[in-house]
Amino acid sequence: MPRVLDIRQKEVINVLNGKRMGTIIDMQFGNDGRLESITVPGPMRVTDFFRGDRRGILIPWENIQKVGEDVILVSIDPSGIHQRQSWER
Repeated sequence: MPRVLDIRQKEVINVLNGKRMGTIIDMQFGNDGRLESITVPGPMRVTDFFRGDRRGILIPWENIQKVGEDVILVSIDPSGIHQRQSWER
């Protein structure tokens, strides 16, 4: 089983459009310790930068296709990517 640090450093690629989504900025775990979802950086607007607003794209575990040696392959409908969640470090 891969370590959390190893997973966080991998590039996330959407297999539906072949685009890089960035590296993981947040991970959510269930009460049983299993990974439930990951969050990658979302599209950034200029106003987000000045407000310090950090948002990301939530990817549920069901959409993670493969955790490879170098990348994580996910299947996310590109038309739904505009839906973002707030993220605080």
